Amino acid sequence: MAPQRRAAPRGPESGGTAAGPDRGGRRHSRYPRGCWDSGWLFLLSSAAVGGLLSWSYLSTEDGVTEVLARHSENLQGKFIEIPCSEDYDSHKRFEGCTPRKCGRGVTDVVITREEASILDLHSGALSLGKHFVNLYRYFGDKIQDIFTEEDFALYRDVRQRIQQRIAQAFGISSASMYLTKPTFFSRINNTEAKTTHDEYWHPHVDKVTYGSFDYTSLLYLSDYTEDFGGGRFVFMDAGSNKTIEPRAGRVSFFTSGSENLHRVEKVHWGTRYAITISFTCNPDHGIGDPVLM
Repeated sequence: MAPQRRAAPRGPESGGTAAGPDRGGRRHSRYPRGCWDSGWLFLLSSAAVGGLLSWSYLSTEDGVTEVLARHSENLQGKFIEIPCSEDYDSHKRFEGCTPRKCGRGVTDVVITREEASILDLHSGALSLGKHFVNLYRYFGDKIQDIFTEEDFALYRDVRQRIQQRIAQAFGISSASMYLTKPTFFSRINNTEAKTTHDEYWHPHVDKVTYGSFDYTSLLYLSDYTEDFGGGRFVFMDAGSNKTIEPRAGRVSFFTSGSENLHRVEKVHWGTRYAITISFTCNPDHGIGDPVLM
């Protein structure tokens, strides 16, 4: 049974229910998907992220918008550097990791579309009505009938590749970065928001929303205009907005300070899937990869 909608904190991805792609890449509500509870995933429904590319100008409800990455493009890897905000002056600095170079990147070659179609983990925190059900406790020893070690191994490999790409782009050591919570699968559709927490379209800054984030990344699992309408990721820059159009397997990443204020357009039809994977420079805020229990 597909989980019902549950309120989630505003952030890169907020609002909706979870469902997963099958092994052939077609999406259906086979079973719930979400995130690990203990430092691992909230059941959310939303999405986000950025990059540079050939752009065009579109007239939108928010004014002039530069399209930085079209869903039809297959990008080897683009990066645009932007000035860091003053946020970092008020936070503890970690040498070799805390951003001194800020910006946005996007690539379609770190993760293949095939890998994106089978990246099908679910969480121990399933939203059912007004309650959370822990899948690990609910299924007990039968949990291995739902999760496989291959699922977790693929996730760890994907996370490591994204981490290395971010480190390379920002000129830091990947060993100085730590996975941090919340990390989650997300789903956005055009279901009416039940609470203000479901209103994923509001502008926000990840460092303010989550505190531990220093570098944010998104891995998209569905295609703009093919699987859903609306739902583009929007950087809220002075003078004009800049957008990323999701594409299955596309990774976008950016520094998490207020230099990258962003929002997600409302989804008008279909369902938008993504994974948010973020990193901290503070080892006290680091979490481990999920493991099959």
